[in-house]
Amino acid sequence: MKSKLVSDAPSAQVHVVVLDSGEEAFGALTKFANDAKVTAASLTAIGAFERATVGWFDFTSKSYRKIEINEQCEVLCAIGDIATGDDGKASLHIHIVLGLSDGSTRGGHLLAGIVRPTLEAVVTEAPARLRRRKRPELGIALIDPVATA
Repeated sequence: MKSKLVSDAPSAQVHVVVLDSGEEAFGALTKFANDAKVTAASLTAIGAFERATVGWFDFTSKSYRKIEINEQCEVLCAIGDIATGDDGKASLHIHIVLGLSDGSTRGGHLLAGIVRPTLEAVVTEAPARLRRRKRPELGIALIDPVATA
């Protein structure tokens, strides 16, 4: 993984993060966010995976139903946010649409993706701190816009 700060404006720092073949995308982006001490940001990405796992959230079971994509696929669109989780570390929430060789698509929450040949992400930091808190009644963590720590 390589990254470059392309804007250091007080209103929004912009990083370009480029992942290499073989890297696991969700883990690598989480590591970048932790290393860069990102506390509030939006994220977009394009590229491709050799395989990926996306999830569909099932409210009844309060868990993600995994959807495995075991073939080369294009990252047509990935969009998400970064906040600070209950553990004080970066918490990513990314939705993704993947294009398959026959032109069909699969999508959901990005749970994992093995990059091939690249994933290019743009992380735009806000001069703020966002907190994602676990919501036991839902089974997921959501951004709490009024939380300060």
